[in-house]
Amino acid sequence: MDPINQRVEELETKLAFQEATIEELNGEVIALNRVVAEQQYQLQLIVTKLKAIEPSNMATQAEETPPPHY
Repeated sequence: MDPINQRVEELETKLAFQEATIEELNGEVIALNRVVAEQQYQLQLIVTKLKAIEPSNMATQAEETPPPHY
């Protein structure tokens, strides 16, 4: 076999493996993106629920005692 043809064949083989690897990695990235999106949604729900049940530690303006110079 001609060395150039052999080299082209090797490159085509490597390219085929790289394309398969890229497709596999793309599938993993898509799956992880779904997981992250779901976790962000769940975290937002938790934050919303915590804000609803836990009163703020900050006193409102009406509850604040006046400064001593009044």
